[in-house]
Amino acid sequence: MKTLKTLSVGAVLLTGSALSAQAQDMHFIMCGGEIREADQAVVDAFVAERDGVTVNIEAVPWGTCQDKSLTLAAAGDPPSISYMGSRTLRQLANNDLIVPAEIPAEWEDAYQPGVLNTVTIEGTRWGYPHAFSTKALYINCDLAEEAGVACEAPATWDDMYAMAEAINNNTGAAGIGLAGKDFDNTMHQFLNYLYSNGGTVIDTATGENMLDSQETRETLEFYGKLASVSQDGPTAWERDQLRDLFNDGQIGMYVQGPWGRGQHNEDINQLVAPVPAGPSGASGTILITDSLVVFKGSGHEDLAQELAQALASGEAQYDLDQSWGLTPIFQYEKLGIEDPFYIGDPFWEVFTAGIEAGGPEPLLEDFKSLQSVFTNMVQGILLEDDTVDSLVTIAGEELDDAL
Repeated sequence: MKTLKTLSVGAVLLTGSALSAQAQDMHFIMCGGEIREADQAVVDAFVAERDGVTVNIEAVPWGTCQDKSLTLAAAGDPPSISYMGSRTLRQLANNDLIVPAEIPAEWEDAYQPGVLNTVTIEGTRWGYPHAFSTKALYINCDLAEEAGVACEAPATWDDMYAMAEAINNNTGAAGIGLAGKDFDNTMHQFLNYLYSNGGTVIDTATGENMLDSQETRETLEFYGKLASVSQDGPTAWERDQLRDLFNDGQIGMYVQGPWGRGQHNEDINQLVAPVPAGPSGASGTILITDSLVVFKGSGHEDLAQELAQALASGEAQYDLDQSWGLTPIFQYEKLGIEDPFYIGDPFWEVFTAGIEAGGPEPLLEDFKSLQSVFTNMVQGILLEDDTVDSLVTIAGEELDDAL
C-alpha cells in the first residue's frame, strides 16, 4: 500500500505560478529514446493543471541526445528541460547553460546517502536526480559448487579472490569477468572496487583531486591480481559483454546493475551479493544518476523548475523507480510510502546495502579525459606495463590536468 504524506505530485503541481494563463510551449528532451509511462503521466497532469501550457517531449537516443541538448543551448535555442546523464552537469554549468536545481529542503534527508553528491559541484546542485543505479556481484553458484566452494557472498577481497581462483582452477570457466576496454564502464567497474576500499576521486565540496592515494594503490593492485583468474584479454571487454560470458557459463562472477537479473539465463543458479570490502573500506558501489536539468534562456525557467520538481518528487519518482526496476533514489519510507518495494526484498537489499559507503560518478567538464585517466591506469596494470605506484601517480597527474 502507498500513502504519501508529503511531496505529492498534486502539491507540486499547484505551487508557484502554476495556473498562469499565458501560453508557454515547453521543449523537453528525453534522453534514452523512449518516454516512460510514469513520466508521461506526470507531464499530462502538469499540462492539465495549467491553461496555455504545452510540453513537447522529444525522445532522443543516448548516442546523440546529450550533444543535441548542448548544441541547442549553445546556439541560443535551449530546451526548457532535459533528462540526461549527470556526468554532463559540470560541462553545462561551466558554460552557463543551465540554472541550479531548486531541490526543496524537505527532500534532502529523504534521498539515499550520496545521491545528491552525484549532482553537486562545489556545493551547488545542478540537477534533480531522476534515475539511480548501484552495482552488485553476480555469482554462478553451479560453477562455485563444481569448484568445491560454498556459494556464499564473499565479505572481503580475499574471500572473493579465493572463490574466483577455485573456479578458475577447477572448472572450465574463468573465475571472474573484468572490464578493461576503452569504454566508460571500465572506469565504473574500477570505481566499484575503489569505493569499496574507502577511496575518493574528487571531493564534491572542494573539487580537490583525491585519486593519488593508498586506497587507489590497493585497489589497482587487487585489479591486477584478479586478472590472473579472469577471462583472457580483459582489455578487449566492456561490462555488458561480460553478461554474455556469464550467460554462457564462461565466467564465475562479475559486477553488474540490478537489470542483470532480467538479462541472465533463467537456468543459471545465481547469487547476488554486495561488492566485497577492500582492506581499507566497507562494501560500497558507484552511485550513478541521470538528472533533470533546467536550461537557461528558455524564457520559462520557473515553469521548468516546477515540472522538474513534479517529475522528481515523492510518488511520481516512486512510480518510476518501481516500474523501471531502478535502485530507489529516495528512502521512501521517510516520505510516508508504506511497504516500499525494496524493503524486505533480499535482492533489493543487496543493491541498497552499499549506498552509504558508495561514491559518485566524478563530474568533470571533459568526461572523455576522465575516462582516459582510468582506462590508462587500468589497462596499464592489466597489461603489466608499469608498477602500481607509477600508474596511480600518473593517473593523479592526468586528473589534475583534466580538472
